[in-house]
Amino acid sequence: MTDKKTLPNPEEFKKEILEKYPTKVARKRSKAMVTVGSEGDAPVIQANVRTVPGIITQRGCSYAGCKGVVLGPTRDIINITHGPIGCGFYSWLTRRNQTKPETEEAENFMAYCFSTDMQEENIVFGGEKKLRQAIQEAYDMFHPKAISVFATCPVGLIGDDIHAISREMKEKFGDCNVFAFSCEGYKGVSQSAGHHIANNQIFKHVVGNDDTSLEGEFKINMLGEYNIGGDAFEIERILDKCGITLVSTFSGNSSIDHFARSHTADLNLVMCHRSINYMADMMETKFGIPWLKVNFIGAEATAKSLRKIGDYFEDKKLSKKIEEVIAEEMPEVEKEISAIRPNTEGKLAMLFVGGSRAHHYQELFSELGMETVSAGYEFGHRDDYEGREVLPSIKLDADTRNIEELKVEKDPERYNPRKTEKQLAKLEKEKGLEFSTYHGMSQEMKKNAMVIDDITQWETEKWIEYYKPDVFCAGIKEKYAVQKMGVPLKQLHSYDYGGPYAGFKGAINFYKDIERITNTKVWSLITPPWDYTNGLTADLVSNG
Repeated sequence: MTDKKTLPNPEEFKKEILEKYPTKVARKRSKAMVTVGSEGDAPVIQANVRTVPGIITQRGCSYAGCKGVVLGPTRDIINITHGPIGCGFYSWLTRRNQTKPETEEAENFMAYCFSTDMQEENIVFGGEKKLRQAIQEAYDMFHPKAISVFATCPVGLIGDDIHAISREMKEKFGDCNVFAFSCEGYKGVSQSAGHHIANNQIFKHVVGNDDTSLEGEFKINMLGEYNIGGDAFEIERILDKCGITLVSTFSGNSSIDHFARSHTADLNLVMCHRSINYMADMMETKFGIPWLKVNFIGAEATAKSLRKIGDYFEDKKLSKKIEEVIAEEMPEVEKEISAIRPNTEGKLAMLFVGGSRAHHYQELFSELGMETVSAGYEFGHRDDYEGREVLPSIKLDADTRNIEELKVEKDPERYNPRKTEKQLAKLEKEKGLEFSTYHGMSQEMKKNAMVIDDITQWETEKWIEYYKPDVFCAGIKEKYAVQKMGVPLKQLHSYDYGGPYAGFKGAINFYKDIERITNTKVWSLITPPWDYTNGLTADLVSNG
């Protein structure tokens, strides 16, 4: 339907899609589909609202966001799902999170699935006794440093007090931190609520528990990096090569000890804004650690992020070393781009993934000469699209008020501003650094790109028919439906079997994978729905 060289304004086709919805639904979905008027424009979008009942959505639940995303990659916390065993799916990980224990003796519980396996009688008579027993068994068998408890929907409905039990067991053990998350699946409109709940409880129960400071001049935390397919390993390699000390990652390749001492870092770097911005703000308020939004997805983006670190620390030796590392890494990247780009130039991509991935991966596609014609988040908020400058104008709804807001104040003893307001202002003016802010995805998209929040299955099919993209990026739920339309789908939640895709070497991996899947002939053997012809034909025959 479209010429890949000149993309028309998609507003007319949007009307065609909305005509199939009931009037009330169409009105709501219309606000969630907006066209970028010009580059640098961030149109107002409806986001972080309840999905329309009956519509097939990409979203997950609050429990999935809390346990499956934020806590899942932490290797030495025993994470117990309090609920029926079906919810235990996320206790066993689903996203190919990887980890490397620092010593052979270090604990790694990521391969285990811990659940209270609640039965009907527990739903009727309560599950607190069973939860106590599960925590005790976990402690007796593994003697972990920490045990966390995650509430699923039935637990919230019957009223088990998981926090009281956790406090009781923590006091009983003495040497094991036990804390809980009220992250019942229905707690918010999407998994975003679970991210917020996870941030709150880790900050309340873990961050600041260990004042031991690591050696190193340039100490940072990486927030919102989950080590899918080994991404964190590649980022760690680069930082180590530059002489930058990584204190903690929230939460790829992480440990509870890392969380406990994270307040000793001098700078927070935020990758996935949606899942971890709460932690960045709270650490700044309590301990005085400023934060910068960065992106280690894409070779040029990685180089830019490293330079931000050098500018922040204002150390000539560090900046020089960073430039040496970039100069050493980029030739291989450029060599691969020059070989691959002729096969990907001009191709179209659509991205509908959570966190900041629908934004960050546009950098990689741009390096391949590909254009992102449409993108959106499953669980984004307006500031993820339009930038944090819109935060004062966002009205809190009932669902948002359902999530605890911690009252965070300056730590009377440990609050230590790493930079004065004057120093920060100077860095902003002279180096172009922007602290405690994020400008969102929409402002970096091209004119006439379609931005869609919480895209439905019907809309997915119709926009694919409209754009005929060369690759569609989403998750496992969408993978096979999209591929049956003759369009390759690249999972950016778990990377299928690929990765890492972060950093310089990760960028090369991504170039190769995208070239392979967009140029294979197999997709031409599939007849998409819009090319179907009626299988049955008949003529009217007269018996006369």
